[in-house]
Amino acid sequence: MSEVLVPTAHIEIWSDIACPWCYIGKRRFAEALASFEDRDRVEVTWRSYQLSPDTPVGRRVPEIDALVAMKGMPAAQVRQMFGQVSDTAAQAGISIDFDNVISANTFDAHRLVHLAGDKRDEVLDALFRAHFVDGEVVDDRDVLVKVAGAAGLDPEWTRAALEGDDPAGEAAGDAVAADLLEARNIGVQGVPFFVANRAVAVSGAQPTDVFLAFLRRAVDDVTVTL
Repeated sequence: MSEVLVPTAHIEIWSDIACPWCYIGKRRFAEALASFEDRDRVEVTWRSYQLSPDTPVGRRVPEIDALVAMKGMPAAQVRQMFGQVSDTAAQAGISIDFDNVISANTFDAHRLVHLAGDKRDEVLDALFRAHFVDGEVVDDRDVLVKVAGAAGLDPEWTRAALEGDDPAGEAAGDAVAADLLEARNIGVQGVPFFVANRAVAVSGAQPTDVFLAFLRRAVDDVTVTL
């Protein structure tokens, strides 16, 4: 007699907190997952990625100025590009004002996501909101502790972990480094990057219907009949 197994599809998502398309993609993916009929068969793992790993911690330069310096683009062109991103974000229900966004090194923020455990999704949302909506400096550990506390993590433990006084902080840093290495190993060149069962990938902040098709294939691919 045959037995039908109902295994779980594993979705890994590489993203960076300083990436507006990652914020938009997260919102669209969440909408797709919420409406997906087999969402209880999907497990999501967030992976770390850094678009600008060499950004100095504590520099506190406006994002517009940082991108002008990095890309050598005219400020007017950068503002036009940011305006287009803001319009797309607004369609996803996200209010981004790039005049308030501060360039930051995201390594510690990614460490916080790994420290968050089962609150990882909530903390990641809060970090995106802090960076893109509230104009917070997400490489400031006071900001990270505040985000952690609002999500229900212990602020004192979080600060100790981030400052090296708790071994969990070192483990979280190792986890970030492992995510970055794995991204290179599988050829991730831009984010957001979605991988299902290490077999099917989708890149970018795709429309919700594309994510629904991606989820459908992910679940169907792991359905095994014995």
